[in-house]
Amino acid sequence: MATALNIDDYDLPEARDLLASFGSHRYGYAVTPNVDHIIRFHDDAHFRELYSHASYVLLDSRFLARILSLLRRQRLRVCLGSDLTTAMFKSVIKPLDQVIVVGGTAAQAAQLRQRFDLHSLHHIEPPMQLITNPSAIDWCVDQIEALSPFRFCFLAVGSPQQEIIAQKLKERGVARGLALCVGAAIDFMTGAERRAPLWMQHMGLEWSFRLVQRPGRMAKRYLVRGPRIFLLLPFLKLHLKLRAATPADPTTAVITDPRSLGAQQTLT
Repeated sequence: MATALNIDDYDLPEARDLLASFGSHRYGYAVTPNVDHIIRFHDDAHFRELYSHASYVLLDSRFLARILSLLRRQRLRVCLGSDLTTAMFKSVIKPLDQVIVVGGTAAQAAQLRQRFDLHSLHHIEPPMQLITNPSAIDWCVDQIEALSPFRFCFLAVGSPQQEIIAQKLKERGVARGLALCVGAAIDFMTGAERRAPLWMQHMGLEWSFRLVQRPGRMAKRYLVRGPRIFLLLPFLKLHLKLRAATPADPTTAVITDPRSLGAQQTLT
């Protein structure tokens, strides 16, 4: 059975500018699917539901973009979650903006405060075993809501935990601001984990660098689970869309990308 994934087809500068305009008068969340997330999206109906409520879905995989370029002669814009997080801190977030980081350590949060001169950056360290503990999810949501409204909330606790928290915030309707599901981005920014050299990133080979760095943790993800993407491509439909600004709401008008062969693009 085919599954359809909606992608907001933006590159890094476009996504940065779009998210910078979101504001704190409403709530929304952004997800950044990589190959592993797309496999989960295909397999897990609950994960598909989490994605369906996201305000923005930004492709976080140069590897997948290269595959589609080879198979479909189609160019997809890529916006890596790690690069987007760095760009938001460097060029969007102002010193007095209310910012929340969920995940990482207190020392990492302190490093970000000092590095970017942020006076209202708050750190939330979630309990252990977050994915198996619904009360821990609720605790995180309570902590975030207590700091609302915020400009940005960076959820860096891995998938699907971060998406579950993001959607829970939306369901409860208390929080105001934009949450970003960014995985290991905070670890990369603070040097807790090394990123691949730029040439490997641009070739879509960052996954291989992470595999070499952390084989015990990454082997199953990249060598066992990851190759399934080639089997799943015929069953995935990709809807590419750009959002046109309107005076009433800069994110409501949707334009189908002319590259998407009508209203949808089938991945084969």
